[in-house]
Amino acid sequence: MSASAIASMTGFARAETEIGGTRWVWELRSVNARNLDLRCRLPTGLEGLESTLRQRIPTLCRRGNITVQLSPAQGTQRAFTFRINEDVLKAYLDALTVLGSTAMAPPRLDGMLALPGVVEREEAEAQQIDETALLAAFETALTALAEMRRVEGSRLASIAQAQLADLERLHNEASATAALQPAAAKARIQAQLQPLLEAVPTLSEERLAQEVALIAARADIREELDRLAAHVAATRDLVTSGGPVGRKLDFLCQELNREANTICSKSADLRLTEIGLELKTTIEQLREQVQNIE
Repeated sequence: MSASAIASMTGFARAETEIGGTRWVWELRSVNARNLDLRCRLPTGLEGLESTLRQRIPTLCRRGNITVQLSPAQGTQRAFTFRINEDVLKAYLDALTVLGSTAMAPPRLDGMLALPGVVEREEAEAQQIDETALLAAFETALTALAEMRRVEGSRLASIAQAQLADLERLHNEASATAALQPAAAKARIQAQLQPLLEAVPTLSEERLAQEVALIAARADIREELDRLAAHVAATRDLVTSGGPVGRKLDFLCQELNREANTICSKSADLRLTEIGLELKTTIEQLREQVQNIE
């Protein structure tokens, strides 16, 4: 996987290999997570592979909840060697003798064999497995998982770019609408105060202008629009540069949403409010995509 590519945290991969007549299957699943969380499910006797897996996975996957499972292929017949642990069996029988209850039925063979520790698998069976071949198949699965995450990440990047284009369009519309707010505010206040101006001639045009200026200052969203544009540009740079940028993108989405909220709260114009709500909707859609990015 290219170091500059954006990767999704969602993926699945499978690889098989045959060793000593047994087909082994690796399955790797990856879903969203705040950090890298690895879970390995390995057969008894092969737990020693886990340390190698935990060293290899972070080289290709930086974030995500990744489950690694190794198991024989369905329908595969494996040759197991079992033995009876006579010491454990004798301990169980001695315990029954101590109880010495004549009311108890004699122990059945299947019941005794089912007791923990009575039947053991010979460890030699696990030692005969070629771990090198197993790890080679794991590398195949890991590479396939990383590639699937990269392909999915490329799709997410395209969606994010389209949403950023929508944000830029809405920003331009908000800027154009906001420029008309002072004049609209003055006209609205003049209409509301006209009866008062007629009744109180001493209320000067200068005083009216001061009131309009105060209202316009409170409704001024130029700083919010400037920050919104800066955040959109920074988000686009991250999406373009790639790499493990998911956390940074999530933070920028929070900042974008903060500016959209302020624009809505300051708006004294219906159209500007509608644009602010569209901004919030688009930012939330962007954040949903960003949360899938590594």
